[in-house]
Amino acid sequence: MSREARRPPPVDDLDTPEEIAEMVRRFYQDVAQDDLLGPLFNDVARVDWSEHLPKLTRFWCRALLGIEGYTGNPFRAHALVNERSPFTLEHFERWLELFHDTVELGWVGPNSDRALALARNVARVHSNQLVGTPVDA
Repeated sequence: MSREARRPPPVDDLDTPEEIAEMVRRFYQDVAQDDLLGPLFNDVARVDWSEHLPKLTRFWCRALLGIEGYTGNPFRAHALVNERSPFTLEHFERWLELFHDTVELGWVGPNSDRALALARNVARVHSNQLVGTPVDA
């Protein structure tokens, strides 16, 4: 029996800052190691993960829980990276696939559903603005 087959189904929702921080950590660990996305984050954007993960946690806490504290302009940050190494539709599709897998394997409930919907919208809008084609979310 594979490890995946023994994994219990998720029971927690993304309803606390701690759950959101864990989701962000798991997701971006996969992103950083991904063959397609990893080089963009690590080599092109040169993300400082010790700063980026808390900032992304604040973004998702604001989006899902209404907790203040996030400041930033996600589109501007992505546009700057796009100037150095243009994104492709495949980048956004892969990002969305990894996000979906992370949430589906770890959480269930209304906030998890909201996170998936927001991620689809972010990927669609960013891909449309930066690539000229909206990701089929």
